[in-house]
Amino acid sequence: MDNSIVKVSHLSHRYSRDWAIRDINLEISQLGVLGLLGSNGAGKSTTMNILCGVLSQTEGTVQIDGIDIRKHPEEAKMRIGFLPQNAPLHLDLTVGEYLTYCAYLRNIDRRQVKAAVASAMDKCGVAHFRTRLIKNLSGGYRQRVGIAQSIIHRPKLVVLDEPTNGLDPNQILEVRKLIKEIAAERAVIFSSHILSEVQATCDDVRMIEGGRMVFADTMKAFNNYILPNSLRVYMHNPPSMERMAAIPGITSVELLNDGGFRMHFDTTSLVSSTIIQLAVDDNWQLTEIMLEKSSLDEIFAQLSNKTS
Repeated sequence: MDNSIVKVSHLSHRYSRDWAIRDINLEISQLGVLGLLGSNGAGKSTTMNILCGVLSQTEGTVQIDGIDIRKHPEEAKMRIGFLPQNAPLHLDLTVGEYLTYCAYLRNIDRRQVKAAVASAMDKCGVAHFRTRLIKNLSGGYRQRVGIAQSIIHRPKLVVLDEPTNGLDPNQILEVRKLIKEIAAERAVIFSSHILSEVQATCDDVRMIEGGRMVFADTMKAFNNYILPNSLRVYMHNPPSMERMAAIPGITSVELLNDGGFRMHFDTTSLVSSTIIQLAVDDNWQLTEIMLEKSSLDEIFAQLSNKTS
């Protein structure tokens, strides 16, 4: 018996002549947060729109809790909560009015609407704003209201598209915490083009680039993959770039706009201690040295080449 909450098989979609996504496979069978990571235009939104029944795929199947979303769309959508990148908020309604409206849209029994609205507001921390107009809320609280509408009918799957975009650092931390709380009770798909957001929030990660899945594993496995590959170094009395490039393990050196240097190194080498010792011996007056992770573009390129 298949116990998958979500099962996407050989999903492809074409706009006119161009394929937006090709042969995407995805399965979720447990609670938690799955990150959907990809650069802008990689195919994330197309995948999510098909997953939520907003768009009909060209090829492949999507099953939500065992229900084919193309064959039985209403039954499948009852099990999905969706927060698109631009939350569908009615700014001239109060929080309570808007969530009541959403409850009726979700066909919640009239006798249970009040309790459903109260539960969603409590879970998302907006109960004290019940009578406030949504247009008078901060960006962080508007996003909380958007998340509340996505869980009001207690779906098995919640899909969140770039939910921390445009928020300040404190609001981002609050929304991350809320998403993790929601994921304790249901499966969550968290889409983002920001690597740090996925790393901070997700248990597993699926990476899409050029419309294809290029990575599918745990967040721990992903973090192990993106080992540091460069150092940023600042010195008051730097040697020549040729001298730095001659350090064992260094593969290239570039001058940065702020006067520092980026030293790329062989990932099998541990060169920082060598640089520090040389700086002491030769009076380079080292002021700062730090490891840098691979850029997201570099990671995409590495993974694309690995799977091609």
